[in-house]
Amino acid sequence: FTFFMFIGTLNKNKALQFVFISLTVLFWLLAARDWTGSQLIGTIAGWEGIVCGASAMYLSMAEIINEARGKTVLPIG
Repeated sequence: FTFFMFIGTLNKNKALQFVFISLTVLFWLLAARDWTGSQLIGTIAGWEGIVCGASAMYLSMAEIINEARGKTVLPIG
């Protein structure tokens, strides 16, 4: 589902695309961790989750700030 949501963002800004593709990767890593029981994959998934969450927070801040200022303060591609 998340990958198909990513497909839907292909005509949107790059930041939104990054959020959805990183979320897709995160879900696959979490599934791989559960399938294999690998602690390393779990650690990689944790870091990927931090990157995904940070990118989502950046996008939300950028959209609010850019709208409030009426210009691009934080670029979103």
